[in-house]
Amino acid sequence: MDDEQLLRYSRHILLDEMGIEAQQRLLDSTALVVGAGGLGSPAALYLAAAGVGRLLLADGDAVDLTNLQRQVLHRQDRVGQSKAESGRRTLSGLNPGVEVVPIVARLEGEPLRAAVADADVVLDCCDNFATRHAVNRACVEAGVPLVSGAAIRFDGQLAVFDPRRDDSPCYHCLFPDSDAVDEVRCATLGVFAPLTGIVGTMQAAEALKLLGGFGTPMTGRLLLLDARTMGIDTIRVPRDPACPVCGPRPAAG
Repeated sequence: MDDEQLLRYSRHILLDEMGIEAQQRLLDSTALVVGAGGLGSPAALYLAAAGVGRLLLADGDAVDLTNLQRQVLHRQDRVGQSKAESGRRTLSGLNPGVEVVPIVARLEGEPLRAAVADADVVLDCCDNFATRHAVNRACVEAGVPLVSGAAIRFDGQLAVFDPRRDDSPCYHCLFPDSDAVDEVRCATLGVFAPLTGIVGTMQAAEALKLLGGFGTPMTGRLLLLDARTMGIDTIRVPRDPACPVCGPRPAAG
């Protein structure tokens, strides 16, 4: 780190749990944020502010006026522009020392696998189950930890899945894609603006702990938040030994 970085990140360096070593690990890391909306906005802002050296920001949508109630990466004069590129402008203005790579696409297939393999941690900030399951499969395949968040109405969820750990479940263990699940989106049901900030910021916190190697990430636990009462519950999520995604593969031959 140079003198400017030592000053910029001095409040991290002062923390006994972090110090220069953890901060350097952040600077050397790459994080993939899937979705530059309500969750991805605060998550990416705090990752950039904290000094994660390289951010891959993936979103195929354009900024809409209805987004501005909660998607704090974007500005009114960018309505109609790519969310990924709008996010890059904001993040680069916040911390020019962070490399921000906008991916103007809904990641799927080989591009998704390549982006996940290029990252040290993935933050699932998307709004649909198909993408969530695709991201989870790519993370399990590449052995990359996944920080998953969700927010709808006043209800938030947070979970961490780390395929590097034998005891960690994956997203499929918690929400099997064979289950009949109604797709719920804020476009039809609404979402409390600060809730996305709370959950997205918690996603950033978990990602920073994973990248920096400090604290205890909430791997194998599901946090449930009710913003109406600010009630928080945490439940254990066991690994499914028969999970078709992260369970044992059949022997060859």
